[in-house]
Amino acid sequence: MADEPIVCIRDLSKVYEQGEIQVTALDRVSLDIAAGEFLTLMGPSGSGKSTLLHIIAGIDRPTGGSCHVQGIDVAQLNETELAAWRNHNVGFVFQTFNLIPVLTAFENVELPLLLTRLDSRERRRQVDIALELVGLADRRRHLPRQLSGGQEQRVAIARALVTDPSLVVADEPTGNLDSHSAQEVLEILQALSRTAGKTVLLVTHDPKAAAYGSRSIHLEKGVLVG
Repeated sequence: MADEPIVCIRDLSKVYEQGEIQVTALDRVSLDIAAGEFLTLMGPSGSGKSTLLHIIAGIDRPTGGSCHVQGIDVAQLNETELAAWRNHNVGFVFQTFNLIPVLTAFENVELPLLLTRLDSRERRRQVDIALELVGLADRRRHLPRQLSGGQEQRVAIARALVTDPSLVVADEPTGNLDSHSAQEVLEILQALSRTAGKTVLLVTHDPKAAAYGSRSIHLEKGVLVG
């Protein structure tokens, strides 16, 4: 792992306004995440786990404090810069697979590459590598409805990896899966950290899932506990 953290968060706060009521989702959180770490974020619903994940990934913006990823304060980027930064640096995996039903596994994985300058040959090579990594090279021409839930989530992981991001963020990725499929997905995420050197951030309610990580942190009402 590199000496410098890939994520450096200082006094990060996020306040949502609901009418006249202010809801504090994050309250002055400070955190360093090492390159290549598999960090799991735990806590009850409403604790701020997903908010923290979304700010790190550039999906949401903080109310106060700073969040530097690879030395860049992502909150200071404009929307165009942020979209380009996300596409090159962050891979997203969610509880819902978000696959397009009329596209094959190959075509779903290829989608992020259509925003790049890669030619069709290079796109095909990267998609094949990503599908091989998740063990679905033989399902490349299957539609989502022809795949199991676990296979669909593995396609979603391949789509997250196809741009070769340094950071993979996963928000409850095993929530819709049976125990066997969940184990397969968690083993893939673990291998991405241990073997491929990716930094993996996993939001989960499940202590068994959290055990796959190299470190676990807990949030309670927007505050880091312990």
